[in-house]
Amino acid sequence: MKALVIGGNGFIGTNLVDALLEDGNKVRVFDRYPSRFRKQDPRVEYMPGDFANHGEVHQAVEGMDWVFHLAYTTLPQTSNEDPVYDVRSNVIDTVQLLTECRDSKVRKIIFVSSGGTIYGVPLSVPINEQHPTDPICSYGITKLTIEKYLRLFHQLWGLDYVVTRISNPYGELQNPESKQGAVGVFLGNVRAGRPITIWGDGEVIRDYIYIGDAVQAMVKAAGYDAGPNGHRIFNIGAGTGHSLNQLVDTIRAVADRPVSVSYEPARAVDVPANVLDITRARTVLGWSPQTGLADGISRAWNWVRALDSQVEILSPTT
Repeated sequence: MKALVIGGNGFIGTNLVDALLEDGNKVRVFDRYPSRFRKQDPRVEYMPGDFANHGEVHQAVEGMDWVFHLAYTTLPQTSNEDPVYDVRSNVIDTVQLLTECRDSKVRKIIFVSSGGTIYGVPLSVPINEQHPTDPICSYGITKLTIEKYLRLFHQLWGLDYVVTRISNPYGELQNPESKQGAVGVFLGNVRAGRPITIWGDGEVIRDYIYIGDAVQAMVKAAGYDAGPNGHRIFNIGAGTGHSLNQLVDTIRAVADRPVSVSYEPARAVDVPANVLDITRARTVLGWSPQTGLADGISRAWNWVRALDSQVEILSPTT
């Protein structure tokens, strides 16, 4: 297949490109910036461009079978500060993307949604795909809105799609100086000798999925034929939860060095627990995570530790 990865130079995108190439697909990457940690792969067609530039998006989707939509301009913890910007830069531009995909006869669009925010405060855990969706941040609301537009375009014009609601991905190529992704941020602090900051008492529970497992699920979801009545929304996570304190303990054991923690007041945007039920992905896609937390963190730590301390690390935008 010919696959376009919008946001393909970011953390998830770069790992996804590797998985798509390994699966024998031809890959085009559309992104504003080059990868911060990876040289360009000669097997990949790189197309620099801005997601807000509809003419550039039109050129990017031409001739593609699959379009993976990973680009996003906001973060869960800051999206409530300017919800108007969140809607304008994500929802409106995504609807334009769907229009371009429809007109260009794209076979399927694969959207990376947010298993960590779209459900809001859970009524019970683990959370399956039928759980009510009541996000408590604008980021989750706009992700859910895009899911609804995908369904609309499918019903009206037959544009096929699949939604992967990914939990909390971590692993190699995750920017250790970013503001998002607890594992990557924590490992960056440990590498720099800084204390880890935890909002609340550290008992917030999250579902951490190793990036290699997450992108394999995305590739399987792209190739899955849902037919007229099949599932098009899949939770993608480890299916198990760990508290932030447990995460720190695992990092401390893997890094084998002192790790200090600073506890700050809890944030209203953080739900107390989020663990995804991945039964549907296991059953329908034939996928299951293969990497345990300690093993995944060990791989991520080895990558972070090997970074050249002289290399400038910039916060990601996709």
